[in-house]
Amino acid sequence: MFDNKSIRNMSEEERLKFMNMFLKGQLDSENDDLANISNATAAINAFIDRINWAGFYFLRGDELVLGPFQGLPACNRIAIGSGVCGTAVATGEIQLVPNVHEFPGHIACDSASNSELVIPIIKDEKTIGVLDIDSPEKNRFTQLHVDYLVKFIEMLNEKINWEKI
Repeated sequence: MFDNKSIRNMSEEERLKFMNMFLKGQLDSENDDLANISNATAAINAFIDRINWAGFYFLRGDELVLGPFQGLPACNRIAIGSGVCGTAVATGEIQLVPNVHEFPGHIACDSASNSELVIPIIKDEKTIGVLDIDSPEKNRFTQLHVDYLVKFIEMLNEKINWEKI
């Protein structure tokens, strides 16, 4: 059973460290890839406060297709180069967007979103998809989030067989 009461008084960095420790424990104790990435989204939702969406999109041909997530229903498909997620795949670069309303071509799946962080998932030089996190607050995400979530993706890359997802 998971109880997040203990993290309420933690600093942002303590929460992110704990999130990554939780993920490591999850990955070490479970070998089902879908269960692991599903719990990865739940961990982000539990440990990063003031967000309204967290999940994965996976590259299928020339578009991203929705994967496990936490939040309101989302766009099922995103073209490469479109929106923040599609731009992350097209450029292979992390997208840290303080105000999505200033991002050219932003796709508003949830009208409450005001900032976004998208991290491309690249394994063995092959783009798999993206981790996408939205917040109703502008300027919600910082370099601290980037640093810990890059480690988060690295841990997933060590254990997940993305081809099976």
